[in-house]
Amino acid sequence: MKEIDLSARRREIIRQYFRYVDTGDSRILDLYTDDVELLFPKFGRTRGKDAMRTFGARMSAILGRLEHDIEGLAFVEAGNTIVVEGREWGEMADGTPFPDGEISQGLFCNVFEFEGELIKAVRIYVDPDFNSADQSRISALR
Repeated sequence: MKEIDLSARRREIIRQYFRYVDTGDSRILDLYTDDVELLFPKFGRTRGKDAMRTFGARMSAILGRLEHDIEGLAFVEAGNTIVVEGREWGEMADGTPFPDGEISQGLFCNVFEFEGELIKAVRIYVDPDFNSADQSRISALR
C-alpha cells in the first residue's frame, strides 16, 4: 500500500474512531491493537482493550452526550503518529451543557500512534472539567 494511501486510510480510521465515541459504539475496540495504550487526564496511563472498556464506562457515567466536529478535525502527521485537534460539545450526565464558551472552550488534542491500520496508542489532551465545575482551580487561574 502506498504511503499516501495509508495516510488517508489512517485519517479515515480516526474519523471513524470519533463517530464510534459519539455514538458509544463498541466496535471502537476493533480499531485498536490488543495492547493499545491510553492516556487521559485524571484516568492515567493504561494498556489493553479491557482498560479501554473501563475508560468508556467511566466516561459514559460522567457524560450524557458527547459530539465531535469530525469534519473540522485538523491533522498533523509524522511517520506512524497523527496529531488531531478539534472541537467537542455535549452534556454532562445531569444535563448540564458544555462547553460554556467562557472558561471551557470545547477544544481537544489527541495523539494517535498506529501499527499498520490499527491504533497502537491514543493520548487524549483535554481538560476533563468539561462544564467548568472546578471552581477552586478556575478562581486560582483567573
